[in-house]
Amino acid sequence: MTSHSPDRPPAVRRFAELNWSWIGLVPFFLFAFLFLIAPIFYLINGAFQTPDGQYSLDTMQGLFAPEILNSFSLSIRLSLASAGMGAVFGLILTYALIHGGLPSWVRRAFMTFSGVASNFAGVPLAFAFIATLGRLGLVTLVLRDFLGINIYASGFTLFSFLGLALTYLYFQLPLMILMITPALEGLRPEWREAAESLGASRRQYLSRVAMPLLAPSVLGCFLLLFANAFGTLATIYALTGANFQVVPIVLFQQIRGNVLYNPNLGYAIAVGMIVLMGLSNTLYFILRRRAERWQK
Repeated sequence: MTSHSPDRPPAVRRFAELNWSWIGLVPFFLFAFLFLIAPIFYLINGAFQTPDGQYSLDTMQGLFAPEILNSFSLSIRLSLASAGMGAVFGLILTYALIHGGLPSWVRRAFMTFSGVASNFAGVPLAFAFIATLGRLGLVTLVLRDFLGINIYASGFTLFSFLGLALTYLYFQLPLMILMITPALEGLRPEWREAAESLGASRRQYLSRVAMPLLAPSVLGCFLLLFANAFGTLATIYALTGANFQVVPIVLFQQIRGNVLYNPNLGYAIAVGMIVLMGLSNTLYFILRRRAERWQK
């Protein structure tokens, strides 16, 4: 009879007892370190340096310059507007799809479209909106020639704050549908039946039962939509060039520009963006954990 573990050295036994299932996570941790953690430390290091390589707080103080503060203010307002519209309209649409008694094929069609549209951004999205709502866009001409409504004469323009918010809504709305669907599916029919048996109307059920339960999930989705809009560059750059000074464009100008070339200030702006993203994502995880309590 052959003896196994007692005859092996302690080092060999410890090596054999290791949990090798963790080795599958090594590529993920390596990827996260190379493309997430290491770049963040690189940005932080550059944000506290001057262009000549000296460590100083002057670069970080540059974030409080009026033009930088205005760009952050504009990005925050644009992100809040598009995230708010996406959260409200996405919640209403998803509730109709799941609890509105619509045919199942309608829901499948919307989910398929949402999966595609939530990733449709950049230059193709900008071109699509120019061809649709531009000054000579299809919808603009139809409204003008057949209904007598000239939206540009009324003050609307695709290249304004409202126009950009509507453009962002194209990918914010389907993203909200995908994110809020699990929460709406978690609303059990027994809760509505119990409320109705106690004499509650549909409005009372929505306002006193459904919405309080959905509030953490909705707020969490809103924060993710905010972060998604805040970091968008390609779409707004393709639409307006450098005329709409949101934070990503200002950052791009500092790092790659010929006139406003200050990479260290660009690093400081990136650190400011990371802080905002970190706050929004932290609040999202807190709200998500709270929402998961009643879903269990």
